[in-house]
Amino acid sequence: MSTRQICVLLIIAVCTTCSAWGGDNWPDFRGPGADGPSDSTGLPLDWSETKNVKWKVPIHDFGYSTPVVWGDQIWLTSAKKNGKAMYAVCIDFETGKVIHDIAVFKEPDPQRVNSLNTYATPSAVIEQGRVYVHFGTYGTACVDTATGKVLWRNRELHCNHVQGPVSSPVIFDDLVIVHLEGIDVQFIAAVDKNTGKTVWRTDRPKEIYSNLNRIVYKAYHTPILIEVDGKTQLVSNGSLAVMGYDPATGKEIWRVVYGDDNTISRIVAGHGLLFVNCGGVSTRLWAVRTGGKGDVTDTHVAWKLSDDVPLESSPVLVGDLLYIVSDKGVATCLDAKTGKQIWQAKLEGRYGASLIHAEGRIYCFNKKGKTTVIKPGRTFQILAENQLNGAFYASAAITKRSLILRTKTHLYRIEKP
Repeated sequence: MSTRQICVLLIIAVCTTCSAWGGDNWPDFRGPGADGPSDSTGLPLDWSETKNVKWKVPIHDFGYSTPVVWGDQIWLTSAKKNGKAMYAVCIDFETGKVIHDIAVFKEPDPQRVNSLNTYATPSAVIEQGRVYVHFGTYGTACVDTATGKVLWRNRELHCNHVQGPVSSPVIFDDLVIVHLEGIDVQFIAAVDKNTGKTVWRTDRPKEIYSNLNRIVYKAYHTPILIEVDGKTQLVSNGSLAVMGYDPATGKEIWRVVYGDDNTISRIVAGHGLLFVNCGGVSTRLWAVRTGGKGDVTDTHVAWKLSDDVPLESSPVLVGDLLYIVSDKGVATCLDAKTGKQIWQAKLEGRYGASLIHAEGRIYCFNKKGKTTVIKPGRTFQILAENQLNGAFYASAAITKRSLILRTKTHLYRIEKP
């Protein structure tokens, strides 16, 4: 095993065992551990348009991608409403000024998107010196964060999204892994992060799609990386089934078939379990034990939940408790190991942004610009409710002492003086 592979395994081990780390950077749309927590301190509890706003800047055109942060740079994507141009935008953390605004792709004849989606919904992923942006079938690109130069573009990987792209890329070793599942083809692919060349492509198994309406073939999930028995696995929740792969080769290791449409909500891992939101028509939550080989549908599902499960918002795990908020605003606290409900409460509005956790608080963002801050624990307690002008469709980022919040029109840095 190479030194680099050992380093990757150590990083993933830290992420899966105590994922709150790395308070200065937010490299993935769900943070350093790809699951929502942060170890940042000094974060604001209360804010409004006139309180604890360090800066507020307009973002041109349209996009629901979550901002990612490295050092003093904030990167996000945007696109023309008609999809004919797609951009990578860099904002200075201190001032809110635009550093780079790059037209990465131009598309003369884009596919249609759902009215609730955009052409710039997939979030970027960032590391030292480079940011990787992905626009689904329209392409993946690497940008030098210092100069704003596009180092490479890959436009080899295509599908018919039907409703537009959503899935974000992930980094493993020297690979950028992307997930494209449309009504025509369904696959995961890895691109060399130094050259942009496609390294491997794995198509989803055709046998699971027999005798089904093609509309359920599409999927929008962003994969995660976990460690199982000292080896890294890529876990991808596609249409109809969740599967584990070898991220270096794309070879399938295991699968659990749930046989329904796919959710946007991203998997969270902990306690030897994967918490998988599945089923788009009748959304469910399955807890799947890690460590399986082959089809483990009948052996590795620890528990199931079928009521008030989110289609869009990703859960957050705090200790032994798992927190979810349904699209309609039903907040539920579950015992992560058993699936037993601890409490349930109704929050105001509809929800799509993923939950984040920091400083003993869980931040929940609705689609009308309201954030409800709740206290983790076995009783439901609201700590604060904060309103901004705008709508939250992107998830939030945390860096240093700041919350970075994106509405449909603006980017905010929320921080106490």
